[in-house]
Parts: sequence; structure tokens; C-alpha cells
Amino acid sequence: MSAQEPLHVAVLMGGWANEREVSLMSGAGVADALEMNGHKVTAIDMGRDVAQRIAEAKPDVVFNALHGVPGEDGSVQGMLDLMGIPYTHSGIATSVIAIDKQLTKQALVPHGIPMPGGRIVESEELYERDPLPRPYVLKPVNEGSSVGVAIVTDESKYGNPIARDATGPWQQFDHLLAEPFIKGRELTTAVIDSAAGPRALGVTELVIETGFYDYEHKYTEGRTQHVCPAQIPTEIAKLCEEYAVRAHEVLGCHGTSRTDFRWDDELGEDGLFVLETNTQPGMTPLSLVPEQARHAGIGYSELVELIVMEAIRVHRRKSAKAGGDDGAD
Repeated sequence: MSAQEPLHVAVLMGGWANEREVSLMSGAGVADALEMNGHKVTAIDMGRDVAQRIAEAKPDVVFNALHGVPGEDGSVQGMLDLMGIPYTHSGIATSVIAIDKQLTKQALVPHGIPMPGGRIVESEELYERDPLPRPYVLKPVNEGSSVGVAIVTDESKYGNPIARDATGPWQQFDHLLAEPFIKGRELTTAVIDSAAGPRALGVTELVIETGFYDYEHKYTEGRTQHVCPAQIPTEIAKLCEEYAVRAHEVLGCHGTSRTDFRWDDELGEDGLFVLETNTQPGMTPLSLVPEQARHAGIGYSELVELIVMEAIRVHRRKSAKAGGDDGAD
């Protein structure tokens, strides 16, 4: 298959994760772009019969537009590996590590990428004592899109210690990651793969009037202002791009990724911290990767095409490694 040949692409979307609606929007946009590019598209809203539906469709490649579990945690990747079908975005090992915030720290920090400290806590502990000095952040270990994040401050209405009946992620999850709260600005950098290798697309600042960049702010129009390119010092922008590319490479990401930062501008370079790397960023009209790509001169349809072509390159490399592992490829 050459890059010019029309392909049959199955777009996998929806599913049953917390981010189902966002995934459906991403998938619809991707499907439209692929059809505009001349490809045949089969849209699949993932159910428990997903393997059977993909087998019946017999696509050349799967565009994985799922967000969250099980589309982003290695489960779907392992299924597609067993089926021998090329698929977009990262492979099984990368997906397992990147969706787990604690494993991500263990992978990235030794490579010189600064991340907040913290530890895993049992939710039951929170009703007795704070795991860290306030203010601190509590988040699920393996959810995306800032699902279930809480910032615990002296002024918060959660109680001190946190009350059992206070609404928060401790009511949904048995274990949470507790991290020190880093004051400052929200920044993000997308990375895109091509035949020449990964490159950063720029830096966006996310300006929020109140609260923080949670799920509602991400996907509700008008709740967050995207400043792209971010109005920040050149050295901070370069550092964001450097860390994002390094995280993409260390984790073994493919297709595209997006690395999120918190920057305390009073501390300069020492105040920049990576929060997480998203291996399957959204592709909705409000999504950051298409926006940064557009500012870098890459239209939405071209972006989708680049991701599909990278999936085919990765599959060919894996097929050529007789007896090789699937690893983070």
C-alpha cells in the first residue's frame, strides 16, 4: 500500500468509558476527513463484539479514536496486535504505561523530565488525614481528560479531613494519586510523527477564568481560552517542546501525543513540570492537537492522513522484525 492508494479505514470510537461522548465527536471528525481524502470508512461504535465487527469489516487499518479505558490502556491495542491489523497511535506497552500516571513518572523522571512528586493513596485514608500538605491534587491513577480531579485546599468545601459525604473522586475510585499543587499556568504541547521523526507543533496556554482545566473546561465551548502560540518566554516554549518530544520518544508513542504542563512563572525554568502525556489526544473541534497543527500549517485532513500513514509504517516495521516483540512500537 502506498500513501496515495485509497485505504479501507475502520474508525473505532465511542465505547463505554467516561469519555464516550468526546470519542464519538473525535471519531466523526476523523471519519469525515478520511472520506474527504478518498478513503473508504467504516465507523464502529465499540461494543463487546468489537473484534467480530472489525474482522467482518476487514479494514486495511484501524483509526483508534477511543479515549480512556479500554481504548487507551493497551486492551484494544493487544486485540488488534493479535488480529494482525495496523492501528493508529501507540502500541500496547506504551499505552499501559502512559495511562498510568505513576508508571509515567517512573518512566520519564529518570530521563530528566521534571514531574510533580506524590504518592498513591487509598481513598479510605483521606477520611482520616491528608496525604500531603494542603494545597494538593487528587486524581485517578489511570483516567484521561482530567476526569475525577480534585484540588484540596484549606478553603475547599471537602472538609478537613475530607468528609465521606463530600463529592469527589474518592467516591469513585479506591486508589488515587496525590500530588503537590503547582500554582501557575496551564501549557500543552502536541507532537506529531512523520517519516522524518517526531516534532513538536508548538505550545498552547489554557486560560481559565475560574477553577482548573478539568473535563468540563476541556470540552465545553467558551469555558477555556486557547492562546496559541502561548505568550511565554522563548526558553520556556523551547523547553516545553523539548520535554514533549522526549516524553513521546521515551514512552514510545506513535502517531501523535500531547504533553500537559504546569508552569510557575515566578520560578522560571525550574517552575515547569510535566503533568502527563496523552497518547490518544482528542480530535474534536475544540481539541488542542488539531488547533496546534493548524497553526503549524497542517490542516485537519492532512493531520489525520499523517496519523494513518504512521500507523502503516509502524505495522510494517513490526512485521519485518521476525520474532521481535510488540513492545512500545
